[in-house]
Amino acid sequence: ALLTACELLSDVALGLVRKHMHGAQPALAESPWHLLVELSGGDDDQSRRQALEAFLAEALESGTISDAVLAQSGEQARRLWALRENIGEAQKIEGLSVKHDVSVPISRIPEFIERAGQALALAFPDIRIVAFGHIGDGNLHYNQSKPLAGENGVFIAAQPAVNRIVHDLVHELGGSISAEHGIGQLKRDELRRYKSAVEIEMMRSIKRTLDPQGLMNPGKVL
Repeated sequence: ALLTACELLSDVALGLVRKHMHGAQPALAESPWHLLVELSGGDDDQSRRQALEAFLAEALESGTISDAVLAQSGEQARRLWALRENIGEAQKIEGLSVKHDVSVPISRIPEFIERAGQALALAFPDIRIVAFGHIGDGNLHYNQSKPLAGENGVFIAAQPAVNRIVHDLVHELGGSISAEHGIGQLKRDELRRYKSAVEIEMMRSIKRTLDPQGLMNPGKVL
């Protein structure tokens, strides 16, 4: 059996899904973090289940995890995945947010989460961190929702400082400020902050070679 999905879900993220998304939702134990894992391949469904059960039993015994839920049907699996897939929409319904599509080496994700959380809490008390993502490849959606009692204008004004805390730490840990959604227009200035003049010029040179008339996606990235 092969690991084909490994998604990290924070309790804050799941709380927003439960609050705003209707329909039957799986009951999960209380925990700051949850991991959604999916296997594929192998001889058959039974062999995959046995492999996963053996792994979970060992993790429970060692204290690495505190609880586990295995889907007993395709419908139960769909409901578990719905928790992950509805986070973005739930956060949108909740209100204003700052979103970060970042990546760091997998081994440094715990350090990033701890240090970023501490720094943000110190600078912006009561900010809500909505973290989730494809931890299997180090890609994390590290978002922030407005404090429950906060004012919209204050939160919007704080976005550059929030970005600086998150992106500086990502850069320090050898990661990327754009994991899967690209630089576009919003991160053009951020790109220049974290890439050297030589790197930027190399990118421009490649762009000119492939698109000498500047017709492809003008005004984006560079």
